Amino acid sequence: MKFAEYKGLNLPKVAEEILDYWSEHAIFEKSISTREGKDSYVFYEGPPSANGMPGIHHVMARTIKDIFPRYKTMQGYQVKRKAGWDTHGLPIELGVEKELGITKEDIGVKISVEEYNAACKKAVMRYTDVWNSMTEQVGYWVDMEDPYITYKSKYMETVWWLLKQIYSKGLIYKGYTIQPYSPKAGTGLSSHELNQPGTYQDVTDTTVTAQFKAVEETLPDFLQNEGTVYFLAWTTTPWTLPSNTALTVGPKIDYVLVETYNQYTFKPMNVILAKNLVGKQFSGKYNQVSEKSDLLSYASGDKKIPFYVVKEFKGKDLLNIKYEQLLDYVLPYENAENAFRIIAGDFVTTEDGTGIVHTAPTFGADDAFVAKQAV
Repeated sequence: MKFAEYKGLNLPKVAEEILDYWSEHAIFEKSISTREGKDSYVFYEGPPSANGMPGIHHVMARTIKDIFPRYKTMQGYQVKRKAGWDTHGLPIELGVEKELGITKEDIGVKISVEEYNAACKKAVMRYTDVWNSMTEQVGYWVDMEDPYITYKSKYMETVWWLLKQIYSKGLIYKGYTIQPYSPKAGTGLSSHELNQPGTYQDVTDTTVTAQFKAVEETLPDFLQNEGTVYFLAWTTTPWTLPSNTALTVGPKIDYVLVETYNQYTFKPMNVILAKNLVGKQFSGKYNQVSEKSDLLSYASGDKKIPFYVVKEFKGKDLLNIKYEQLLDYVLPYENAENAFRIIAGDFVTTEDGTGIVHTAPTFGADDAFVAKQAV
């Protein structure tokens, strides 16, 4: 084969000539047909959604994805590459409802279910021509003539069939995850849906530092004979405190026992928090003293409240200490005997708060994960 010689570098022209050659001689199709009977390597594309325009990130992703089928082709495999379209998703429904000027409640009233489905199917395939053009321009080899489309009955029935096979093999189990939920749409939300414009806003919210009373008989030896001990836990979601079932610490974080007085009741108290956050928690009206005996000079109404750091230890030394339920309205419906204790979590930091995280598995993915690990 004779290759063209180029005297100047004109990449767009070179790309155009190569694409024309591939198209004229059906090179992609031949890369499959000439390997009939060879071992197969099947590639199903993770499908994009054609209700939006392709971006540079799609070009990058497809460039990377194209490497593997080409490599397997060069190894002698017959590589069938099937394109696909992702047509399910809340953004499509919301976009159609906005265009039609309706809400979910109007479906079946102002517009039939069939009409609504037809509008969604039309909207979701709106930019297929643009996608097909981009696919060809970047030299991405994939069968666009016979793609799988997720709204087709054949696709959905296939998914259900696969789930049945997995279930029959005992590979599916019932579990629980924490999902963002939209009351308006009446459905859970995926991470992709949460990345839609306008989803996140910067707001000022109330934070709370709560005291959790340790169960004395579960305290380790180094915390015995220190009086009543409380854990100071910080939360940005105080409405979840009734659902608290654990307190999470960082195993490698340094913690301290502080003896001081409650700024509201003026009564003595012993509290545990992260060493690096003592300065933040005991600022303003608090004053650190170097001797424990200096605490005795405090009287209710004094402008400054003294505090004394009694001892230091690691988060791992606190694990499995039990504490009294903060609001004893109801117990967890599963494994209640394992609740209300100190557990470990890698997400705990000493940037804000107390270094002890109020944990409510019902309301947070991180909370649910560490609680499940601790059972």
